[in-house]
Amino acid sequence: MSEKVERIRSIALIGHGGAGKTSLAEALLFNSGTIKRLGNVEEGNTAMDFEPEELKRTSSISSGFHRYSWKNHTVNLIDTPGDQNFFSDTKSCMQAADGVVVVIDAVDGVKVQTELAMEFAKEFGQPSVIFINKLDRERADFNRTFEDAKVSSEPKPIIIQLPIGAEDEFKGVVDLISNQAYIYDADGKVKKEDIPSDVQDLAESEREALIENIAEADDELIERYLEGEALSEEDLIAALRKGTLSHTFIPVLCGSSTKNIGLDLLMDFVVSSMPSPGDRGAKVGSDPSSGNEIERVPEENAPFSGFVVKTLADPYAGRLTIFRVISGRLGGDGTFYNPNKDTKERFTQLLTIAGKEQKPVTEAGPGSIVAVAKLKKTSTGDTLCSDADKIQYVCPDPLPSLISFALTAKSKGDEDKIYISLTKLLEEDPSIKLDRVAETKEILLSGLGQIHVETVIEKLKRKFGVEAQLNTPKVPYRETIKGKARAQGKHKKQTGGHGQFGDCWIQIEPLPRGKGFEFVDNIVGGAIPKTYIPAVEKGIVASSQKGLLAGFPAIDFKVTLDDGSYHAVDSSEMAFKIAGSLAFKKAVEQANPTLLEPIMKMTVTTPEDFMGDIMGDLNGRRGKVLGMDNAGKNQVINAQVPMAEFLSYASDLRSMTGGRGMFTMEFSHYDEVPAQIANKIIEEVNKSKE
Repeated sequence: MSEKVERIRSIALIGHGGAGKTSLAEALLFNSGTIKRLGNVEEGNTAMDFEPEELKRTSSISSGFHRYSWKNHTVNLIDTPGDQNFFSDTKSCMQAADGVVVVIDAVDGVKVQTELAMEFAKEFGQPSVIFINKLDRERADFNRTFEDAKVSSEPKPIIIQLPIGAEDEFKGVVDLISNQAYIYDADGKVKKEDIPSDVQDLAESEREALIENIAEADDELIERYLEGEALSEEDLIAALRKGTLSHTFIPVLCGSSTKNIGLDLLMDFVVSSMPSPGDRGAKVGSDPSSGNEIERVPEENAPFSGFVVKTLADPYAGRLTIFRVISGRLGGDGTFYNPNKDTKERFTQLLTIAGKEQKPVTEAGPGSIVAVAKLKKTSTGDTLCSDADKIQYVCPDPLPSLISFALTAKSKGDEDKIYISLTKLLEEDPSIKLDRVAETKEILLSGLGQIHVETVIEKLKRKFGVEAQLNTPKVPYRETIKGKARAQGKHKKQTGGHGQFGDCWIQIEPLPRGKGFEFVDNIVGGAIPKTYIPAVEKGIVASSQKGLLAGFPAIDFKVTLDDGSYHAVDSSEMAFKIAGSLAFKKAVEQANPTLLEPIMKMTVTTPEDFMGDIMGDLNGRRGKVLGMDNAGKNQVINAQVPMAEFLSYASDLRSMTGGRGMFTMEFSHYDEVPAQIANKIIEEVNKSKE
């Protein structure tokens, strides 16, 4: 293994919005000398948050990339969004990391998004370290936050450091490995001292517990410990690394990113105990032609391969493709193969990302996170590899979209421009969904939440100069029948020459929900010639698309054609199509027509404190709770809900739970709308037609 690869660390900062990830990234870059002054999120001058939409909201909406050097190691830093509106980007970009730093706010504790990000880390097999941040803030509580983390974390968290002082008296940390205190002055400069007497007893008992926990990761070490042998600092550091990489435990460090307390120790921990690309081992993919499983080791002499974690769309510079190199070495220019699109792509310059800047580099090896501009077909989730040694990696799907809005152009005639520009933004954010709905004649934009969709509209204006308005989408209602009926459809028209004649009798009856439409030909004795029977069916289908109550498509019914008559000269396909349509309308009128609405299958995940409010709200929206499950310290509610009542649920749930609840929703089935509500909908639709 090349020494260069051994000295690379790729770390994603993950956690809930407001936990201080961007401030932490800023301090790490400043301490390493990568940036010359310490920026501030509130002032909008940090290295990682620079898009106008981020500055406006003072929070990350997109993962930022940077790198720094520390103790002869190169650390790739990924600052991920903590807001649930932008969490699909978090999941995508986390894949470029080998390990994660879970940033937890010592005031607010662990929130839903922190738990979800830790689930992603588990899914990607990434070792974790917890950093309890903001210990200088009012109401900050290290012990409460650690207990909170114990409930929601797996494997178990173990304390490596203790805080010295609390809130505005917080001034340093006790490092239990070296058994030393680190005291920081107002400028973040550190002094190594003996452990203060008021923390001494706690530090001793916690160090005992720590040594027992760390020894668990190494059988030889636990034997030596049980035999009473004193373990050296080097022994403990080696076992700490081993236990972290093997997911035996999650070390817990602490500090303050804005006061620059404890960050040098976190930086030391990242290079001593977090994984290099070599520690992560080979990555498994498949042969694009045979589908057989193959793997690539993170070595420079292996065939080149990598995968795309992010795409940036720029109307002037074209798209920028950010990818992680898994194996092999890339030069400053060249070509690679994209098995997802079955195409070769050429690049003329290799770049590293440093916040909003891109810097040219001459080469990149395993573990590097680099970018190239103006690839024609490559998008997020694609694999890039050597044309001679093809491989394809599996990319997890983006998170499902939860809320949809109908778009209208502010300027007349801009609809096509909106659609084309949004298609380019889709390259940047695969969690956006874009649909043209023929039935409602709407462009639907779907995302993870209202803020997500609004941000897309802001980018649309800034990047492409197109303004769009967001409206509540129309609900795709359906119509059906509840009874049976038999009716005749007769079309007879006499003109100067040939007339038109079609005559049919149909019987209509309901089908079970979800069965669609069934047509049965029961004509005997040639009452209607076989050539005209498909025309009757076409007439029924055409008429059913426009419904009878409010013009919504009719579903779940069976039509039996059982009688009719024809004229040898005047009958035609068109005449029988019209006859079929007339028969359908008459039969439906007599068959107790009713309105159906889409019912969604919903899963709500929430801390227990909000269960009562959420259940009450679900009932108030005509929801039907099917059951409840435990998920760690959260409760999961499974329910069926009418789509019409939940079009704005993302923002409503957010305000109900203070951002701690989340949900997924997918189509389940159609069900009858209660009569009172149905009458109101029909009235509104018919009024709008007038």
